[in-house]
Amino acid sequence: MGIETLAWEPLFVMRLNVAYDQAQPIGGESRLGIFPVHGGTFEGPRLRGRVLPDGADWVTWRGDGTMIIDVRTSLETDDGARIAMHYTGLTAPTSPEAAERFKRREPGPYEDLYLRTTPRFVTSHPDYDWMNRIIAVANGMRTDDGPMYHVFAIR
Repeated sequence: MGIETLAWEPLFVMRLNVAYDQAQPIGGESRLGIFPVHGGTFEGPRLRGRVLPDGADWVTWRGDGTMIIDVRTSLETDDGARIAMHYTGLTAPTSPEAAERFKRREPGPYEDLYLRTTPRFVTSHPDYDWMNRIIAVANGMRTDDGPMYHVFAIR
């Protein structure tokens, strides 16, 4: 019996509005900054709705230019269910040119950044209870308002 190849299914596309201009620098050995998440939207085959303006993106910059991201926020589906979402991951420019665009806060093509996360969900709503028991992964890109993620459930 061999190891099964992982299969995935699309969960949703999420667009976040992140207040990059309202960063709260913390400092330390690695630079840490907290960026408020002012909301957003998500839409997929099984759920859609809005991202509530209650989250934050905690970013730690490493010396090699890689950013460690740690985001907590809440989703509200169109039918009123609340879902807590927490994801961690990595963001790294893929070239010196991409790094310069990123520093200037210019959006670039998807290929500019290696942006990958592992979202987890918690909800008490019976219609979305299945989300409590999935492993998800996401890839993303930067836009003018914040990141856009394609989120997938691993089956």
